[in-house]
Order: sequence, then C-alpha cells, then structure tokens
Amino acid sequence: MKISFFLVLVYASVFSQNQYPKDYFGVPLDVPTQLSGNFGELRPNHFHAGFDYKTQKKEGLNVFASAEGYVSRIKISTFGYGKAIYITHPNGYTTVYGHLKSLNPAIETYLKTNQYKEKSYEIDLYLKPNQLPIKKGEIIALSGNTGGSDGPHLHFEIRDSQTEKIINPLFFGFDSVITDTQKPVIANVLVYPLDDNTRINRSRNPFMLNLTLQKDGSYFSDKILANGKLGFGINAYDLTNLSWDRNGIYKAEVFINGKTVFEYQFDTYSFDEMRYINALIDYPRYKNMGQRVQKLFMKTPFPLSIINPHEENGVINVFQNINQICRIEVSDFNNNKTTITIPIENSLELAIDTLKVKKTKYFIKSNKEYNFEKGNWSYYIPKGTFYDDFYLNFDEKENALLLENETIPVHSNFLVSVIDSISPEKDKEKMFIGSILDNKTYYNYTKLKENSFSSYTKNWGKFILMKDTVPPTIKINKSIDGKWISDKKTLEFSIKDELSGIKSYDGFLNGNWILFEYDYKTKKMFHNFDDGIVAEGKNDLKVVVTDNVGNSTIFETQFFRSQIKK
Repeated sequence: MKISFFLVLVYASVFSQNQYPKDYFGVPLDVPTQLSGNFGELRPNHFHAGFDYKTQKKEGLNVFASAEGYVSRIKISTFGYGKAIYITHPNGYTTVYGHLKSLNPAIETYLKTNQYKEKSYEIDLYLKPNQLPIKKGEIIALSGNTGGSDGPHLHFEIRDSQTEKIINPLFFGFDSVITDTQKPVIANVLVYPLDDNTRINRSRNPFMLNLTLQKDGSYFSDKILANGKLGFGINAYDLTNLSWDRNGIYKAEVFINGKTVFEYQFDTYSFDEMRYINALIDYPRYKNMGQRVQKLFMKTPFPLSIINPHEENGVINVFQNINQICRIEVSDFNNNKTTITIPIENSLELAIDTLKVKKTKYFIKSNKEYNFEKGNWSYYIPKGTFYDDFYLNFDEKENALLLENETIPVHSNFLVSVIDSISPEKDKEKMFIGSILDNKTYYNYTKLKENSFSSYTKNWGKFILMKDTVPPTIKINKSIDGKWISDKKTLEFSIKDELSGIKSYDGFLNGNWILFEYDYKTKKMFHNFDDGIVAEGKNDLKVVVTDNVGNSTIFETQFFRSQIKK
C-alpha cells in the first residue's frame, strides 16, 4: 500500500506540472504544420519521443531554431536520428532536430573538422555554450531522411536540459498550430482473463468485445458475464483535422462504478522507460497480428511513469451477486473524448474452452534468475529480464540452441554461450553466435574466451555458431579508373555484407583519410568533393570495408579531376 501511495504522489506531482512556457518555442519549419507522428506514439520497442513533422514528401526544407540558445550536441549516426542537432536554451530546455540532410555552414564546418580529426563519419560531439550560439529563427539545417527514417520528415523533441526527460511539445503551445477537433478512434476493445480460474462469457481466453455506436458518439458493449479477475485493452489512435495519419492517443482511463482504477497519459518520461512499451501492449497479439493493443491493467506492475496505476492496477475483480459498470475514456490533448461503457455481471457458468497456453517443463518467473545447460549450449537469464511469468521453449538440437519464444517480450539482455573444442584457432576468429528468426540471420556481438563463445542479446530464435569467411562487397555504378571526373560532385559506392554485417568503412585519397557518409537503407556510401581533399589532376583512391568478424575488402582505383572552374 505504501508503494502504491508513493506512485500516486509521484504521478500527481508530474501531472500537475503546467508551468511550461507557451510562446517561447517557434515551429521549426515554414510549411503548414502536419504531423506523421506525435508524442508517445507506439513504435517498435519504444514510445515516440516527439513530433514527426511532414516535409511535403521531400528533403531539403529549411529547419529553423525554435528559440535562441547554443548547439550543445551534434550526433551523427547511420541509425536512430541520423544527423541530429541539439540546441540548449537559457530557459532550461533543449530542442532536438533529427533525420537532417545537412547542417548550416558553421555547424557543418565544425562537424567535419571533428569527423576528420576522429576519422569517423559516426560521431557524438558535446559543445560549450560559447562555441556555436544560435538565434531564434536561424536556419540550422535542411530536412532529410537520414538514420532510421522511413521517409523524408523532421523529428523534433523538447527535453528538460537537466534531467534529459522528454516532454510533450503540446505543453509548450504547439497545440495552437495543430487544429484538432477529432475524437480519438477506438477500433477494438479486448477483455483479458487474468488468472487460470477466470471465466468471461464461458471463455478462459482473451477475446474482442462487440461494441454498439450510440447517438452521442460513445459506445456501449454487450454485457460481460464473468467470474474472477479480468482487465481490458484497447486498439486506439488519434487524428487531427489536417492529417489523417493515425497518431497515438494522449490519455486513457478506466472507471469501475465511477471510481478510477487505472490511467495513463503521455506528458513526460525518460529514455530508460522506453522499452516498457512491450509491457504496456499485448505483445503476443502484436507479434502474431501486427496490432498494438494497449493494456489498461498491470498484471505484474512495472515502473513506467506515465501510468497512474491506483491500488487496483486496472485489475477488476468480479464478485458474486455484485454487478459493475466499467467505463473506458480515451482522450486527446484538446480533451476530445471517446467513451465506452461495459456492463459486467457475475456468472458461475463453466468455461467451454481451454487455455491457449503451450506448457513446457521450463516455467520462468520474472523475478528470479535461471541458468540452463544442454549439449554444448548454456542460457543464463538475469532477474528482471522479462515482464511476466511464462513457459520457456528451450531445447538443443543438431548443435543449435532453440529459443523460439517470439511472443514473449524481452526487457534486458540474456546470455547465450556455447563451447567449441573442435574448430581450429584460426577459424574461431571468424566465428560468432548467430540467431535465425523468420528465415533471417542476425549477428549477435560475440566474445571468445578460450573455447567459449558468449553473447548478450535480446534476440529470440534458433542460435547457431556461425563462421563468416566471405568479405564484404564494394561496387561502383560506373568505372572511374583512369578517367577525368571533373563534373562529378561525389564519389559513390554500394557496399554489402551477407552474413555478419558491416562494421567499418574507410576511404583514402592519395594516402589521406577522407569522409564517407553511409546510408544503411540504400547500402550506399559517398564522399563529397566539397571537402577539398581531392588533388588537382591525378588521384589515387582506396576504399576499405570490414565486416563484424574482421573480413575486409579493398577497392583501389585512379582517377583525374580538375577543380579549376572554366
């Protein structure tokens, strides 16, 4: 009870914060504001951390600083936010701009100087306040599609500079430029039996409720006849007036006979909490059907700060001779609201089906650690690796470890190890623990100590000790060997590795390291001649690409180029 009371206090203190400045930050683009993604939207393994602004399906739009401050961080990555700029403001907040195509000349010069110094395209730079000051409305970059982006857009977020917690931008007045009179849409409501003895409409398994739309826009469910403990889940999304993209909801509440028993809303959270999305959603349904149903209960409590669990944690007890009315309310930031009413009546009728749970001899409790061994393989599970208790599918066949539990969400790494006393030492340098899932092979970072290979991973699947002796491939679309290429702006190559994956890529022009940008989506790397490294006349080029087990491919050629403009 003390823990629950503490959580309520924390929740209340967080959600009572409404002192955010409403007119301090400006919109970072000069096109009509349309969002393809909002704060808290459900994404693979994480909640979305900000706004995704539409950029009219193209790259190269001007990106403006939302307020004065200084560039405090520049992070360049082939994944994640791609090219990203962080601006720290004097009011205690930091804005982030991601998936950029290029940076303004001053920021770009600072970036490239450090990339050449570190001899790396991927880089993470932290700056002091006096190095790159920025004015409000100053062009800081051009929008792009770099990193883990599915299409051209601008990712924008606001963080508390001290705690680094991310905050819903709508609190800062951005709701004034996003017209939203649309109610959230609830596509489905599911009901879940929460223990082996619960029966709902004579079933022991989750199922979808039948909803009827009322004249006022609310919904009414068929009566539930149940006994035991149950909880609800919703498949819901939100719309705005100018965009039909299905964005995430802002708030969900569950009431029993008028009393709140569970609620959450997307105001602020930390990056450490991101992976708890897999505990919030019905993960098996997501893996089997691609549908994210947000659970409105916590069978096993987990520390996600957006949730105000209340004492019941959303778990509803159906008692004999007591009828209950459940009301689910889903709201957006503008308090457009959709309501569902669900009558619940006690029933002692027996179930006509059986639990759809595949039982094995390995029952895992999430609050304990385990170590299993079979054949040459071992599998270690630290405490807290999983959210709930479950039956583990664990076996060893034909020198492979079988951990085919794809519908079980993994919160933190587990350890997979295998002993190999047969392979020659020279072969072991090229070996790694790979996992195979849905006919795809995944590289797992592997350590070798004596005859033991080990890997910490969150991947499920079939684990095999693999050997990769095939180096990456490097291709150029059109040969430049011995040719004059004065009209070209870039050098471009396609690089690929079929098994362990690409670890590093480097280029050398006349013996000097040169910067190549790499896009993992297109598997292309390119050097911009504007860097000024190319020599007048003859140039010797070498490109080196290395995979994760050390196989390297070297491409060498010679070309001619003149920088003299005619």
